[in-house]
Amino acid sequence: MTLGARIYTAAHLRGTFTLRSGRVASEYFDKYRFESDPDLLREIAALAVSRIPAGVDGLAGLELGGVPIATAMSLATGIPVYFVRKEAKKYGTERICEGGEVRGLRLLVVEDVVTTGGQIVMSTVDLRAAGAVVTDAVCIIDRESGGADFLAQSGVTLHALFTMSELEATQHR
Repeated sequence: MTLGARIYTAAHLRGTFTLRSGRVASEYFDKYRFESDPDLLREIAALAVSRIPAGVDGLAGLELGGVPIATAMSLATGIPVYFVRKEAKKYGTERICEGGEVRGLRLLVVEDVVTTGGQIVMSTVDLRAAGAVVTDAVCIIDRESGGADFLAQSGVTLHALFTMSELEATQHR
């Protein structure tokens, strides 16, 4: 079974699910199912490593789903990893990005699934405000809902391992 087919099989669920929008769906894609499986995560990270552009100084894993992927990629490459919060905590360091100083570093944003690209854009704004250079992002799955185009408007190139169409096609072979 291909990696794409294994990801789909692990994460595609049938049942009754209330989505973030409030809509009820009979199918759900639980991305944490492939992120929590050590064998799948290892293979995903190995493939994601091939998408790292030259000259990257650090991997910026977005809270929550990008963190395990960025960490696995860091272990595979030795490239430092940074953890990017959705909002700065109000205590301690009060930082948006944990793991060290990012000023002047070229960071690759790491996310699990991209739908609209909104979270990557917001996090890119925060990272750039902290002095980082961000021109690229990698994701495991592009849901093909305009995210890549939206990111391009913000000067970020998206490198997706799979599109949702490609994953779904693995089930019809």
